[in-house]
Amino acid sequence: MSPPFPPSSAPVVIVLAAGRGERFSASGGSVHKLAALLAGRPVLEHVLAAVRSSGLPHHLVQADASRPGMGDSIAAGVRATADAPGWLILPADLPLVCGESLRAVAAALAQHAAAVPMYQGTRGHPVGFSVACRGGLLNLKGNQGAAPVLRAYQAMNSIAFLELDDIGIVTDIDTVEDLERAEVLLAAR
Repeated sequence: MSPPFPPSSAPVVIVLAAGRGERFSASGGSVHKLAALLAGRPVLEHVLAAVRSSGLPHHLVQADASRPGMGDSIAAGVRATADAPGWLILPADLPLVCGESLRAVAAALAQHAAAVPMYQGTRGHPVGFSVACRGGLLNLKGNQGAAPVLRAYQAMNSIAFLELDDIGIVTDIDTVEDLERAEVLLAAR
């Protein structure tokens, strides 16, 4: 299925794969959480497959000592795709996210500065940002992520909150137990 907009107006999915995964290791994981196997494939491969199925362009931000926090990684991804009409910020540890959810967030950017997917009242990912947010995203630093940019646009009532029927937008892998839970959810699909 193709996105509901021409490729030139499609936002770029920034896949954040730069985290150290320390909680996963501390919980007993023997490999980095993005390399951990889920249904026989690495977690990261599940995420990239969902991105490909969305039809949206993407950019992978991997570990680099010059980007110590999530804010730095988001800024690096936006800087690398600065001509994009918008961005979907997708942590690489959400292996159950659906391509349809990515398209829904992208479509909401046609009418809003930002879009936040929700699952049963819980905020999820990817969070979408229109080109209006470029400056704020480029200025991000540290571990805070894009929360300051969201707060600014929420104050202007420029955020769409999208209730989606996709548990994958809130199913991240931080521990071995999370991986086991994701395995059960994936098997039930």
